[in-house]
Amino acid sequence: MKPVWIAAAALTIGMLSLPAYAVPPTATPSPGYDARLQQSRQGSATTIHTPAPRPPKTRPKKSPQQ
Repeated sequence: MKPVWIAAAALTIGMLSLPAYAVPPTATPSPGYDARLQQSRQGSATTIHTPAPRPPKTRPKKSPQQ
């Protein structure tokens, strides 16, 4: 039974020492997504956002002095 544990430990250590080659799913280019992204960027580049005008500040009314 002891050689099984030694082999399992060696296999585990060997697997942990290897580099991982994981690639996120968004790393592969998608022609459809790229086209939609470029289209949305072109649309937002021509839009100019102007801030809404602020209403004038009202002064508090002074009470008549007696």
